[in-house]
Amino acid sequence: MSARVLVVDDILPNVKLLEAKLSSEYYDVLTATSGEEALKLADSDRPDLILLDVMMPGMDGFEVCRRIKGNPELAHIPVVMVTALTDSVDKVRGLEAGADDFLSKPVNDTALMARVSSLVRLKMTVDEWRARESTATQLGVVDDNANVMNEPTENARVLVVEDLNFEADKIAETLHQDNDNVIPVDSGMNAMEYVSQHDFDLLIISLNLKNEDGLRLCSHLRSNERTRAIPILMVASEEDMDRIARGLEIGAHDYILRPVDRNELLARARTQIRRKRFQERLRTSYEYSLSMALTDSLTGLYNRRYFDVHLQKMLKTHKDSAKNLSVMILDIDHFKEVNDKHGHVAGDEVLKVFAHRLQDNLRSFDMVARLGGEEFVVVLPDTTPHMTYFIAERLRRAVADKPVKCSVPEGEISISTSIGGAVIEPGDYEVQEILDRVDKFLYEAKNGGRNCCIFESVGRLNPEEYMQSPREVGK
Repeated sequence: MSARVLVVDDILPNVKLLEAKLSSEYYDVLTATSGEEALKLADSDRPDLILLDVMMPGMDGFEVCRRIKGNPELAHIPVVMVTALTDSVDKVRGLEAGADDFLSKPVNDTALMARVSSLVRLKMTVDEWRARESTATQLGVVDDNANVMNEPTENARVLVVEDLNFEADKIAETLHQDNDNVIPVDSGMNAMEYVSQHDFDLLIISLNLKNEDGLRLCSHLRSNERTRAIPILMVASEEDMDRIARGLEIGAHDYILRPVDRNELLARARTQIRRKRFQERLRTSYEYSLSMALTDSLTGLYNRRYFDVHLQKMLKTHKDSAKNLSVMILDIDHFKEVNDKHGHVAGDEVLKVFAHRLQDNLRSFDMVARLGGEEFVVVLPDTTPHMTYFIAERLRRAVADKPVKCSVPEGEISISTSIGGAVIEPGDYEVQEILDRVDKFLYEAKNGGRNCCIFESVGRLNPEEYMQSPREVGK
C-alpha cells in the first residue's frame, strides 16, 4: 500500500537512513530537519504518517507533536516518535502529547515496517470516514467539528486476555484509574464468548498465553464482523518482536512490552480508546447523514446527489496526493426484460442483491453508488491498474456466477453485468467529465456481448488473467 511518510530529524544521516529504508518499500518520503520545517510540510503536503525525532534543537518533538495534534486539520495524521530515550516517562510524555507510538534508536527494521504499515491502514480508514462526514457537512446534514484529541477516554469497557493472574490484576488496577470496567479472562475461548455477548472499547491480549496462540486469537477477532473495529493492544516480551510485527499485520493496533509500565499502559490504552470513540462518532455522524436522504432508499447505497459531491472531493485529494484513482460504471444486463417478464417486485429484489454483491466484494474504503435505474458506479482509491482490473473481474464474477433468489415461479433469476472503467491519472477533472469518459467503455461492453469488462487503454479484459488475487489486493 503506497503512502507518503514525513521523516523529521535534525541529524542528516538519520534522515537518509530512514528515507532509504522506507523508499525501498516504495513509500513516498518527505524529509525535514527541524520542528518548524516539519509543521510547514505537514500543513502543505498532508503526509499519511510522520516519523518524528524527539531530541531536536529549538522546537523538540514533543512540542511538534502537540501542535500537530492540536490542529483539527492535522490531528488525524499518525505520529511515531523515534528516539534514543528509553525512560517510560518520556514515552508517556509523548503519548500524552498525542503520539501514536514510539520507536527506539537504532530502529528495528521489522518493527518500523510493521508499525508504518499498520498506521497507514488505520489512517486510510479514518480518512474515508472523515471524507464522508465532510461530504455530509457540505450537503448541510451534519456539523463538522471532529477532532480525535477531544474524545473522552474514561469509563471504557476493556477485555483483558491474560492467564497470569498477577499480570491481569496489574492491568485491571491500572485501568481503574479511569473508572474503566475491566473484565479479565484466561483463555481465547472465554474471550470469544464475552465479545459475542458484550461490546468493548479495547481488547488487551497477551501473546504469551501458556496453552494457545495469542496471534490466532487476534486473527479470529479481526475476521469477526462484530469485533473487527475494536482496537487490540498486544502484551508481549521483547524477544517476541517478529510475532508483534505479525500481529500488527493481522490487524492489531498497538503493543506494550513486558515488564508492563503502568503509566505507559494507561497512556496507550487511552490512545486506542480515544481513537475508537472518534471513529464511532464519525460513523454515527455518517449514519445520521444517511437518514437525511443521502442514500438510495431501495439498495442502501449512496445516491447520485452524494456521489457527485464526494467524488469531486476524492478527485481533489487524488490530484494533491498523486495516488491512483479508478472509476467504473456497471449496468445490469437486460434488466428491462427482468421487469417486463417478472414484474417490478422481482426487479427490485435483483437490484438489492446486485448492490449487496458489489459491497461484499469491495474494500471498506472503496465507494459504490447507484446512479439510477440499473446503473451503478464504483470508485477505487489508491489502486494500481492491475488491482483495478482484478477487482472489476471479481465484481463481474460475483454477479454472474450465482443466480439471484427471488419471488418468481422459478425461484431465481440469472443476471450478469457489463462494466466500463478507467484508471484516472492525477489532474483537474469534473465529475461529469469522468462519468462521460467511463460511460463510453460501458457502452462498448454492452455492445460487445455484455457480461464483460472494458477499460480505457487496455480494452476488453481477459478473465483468465485476473483469476488470482495480486498480493497487494486487500479487502
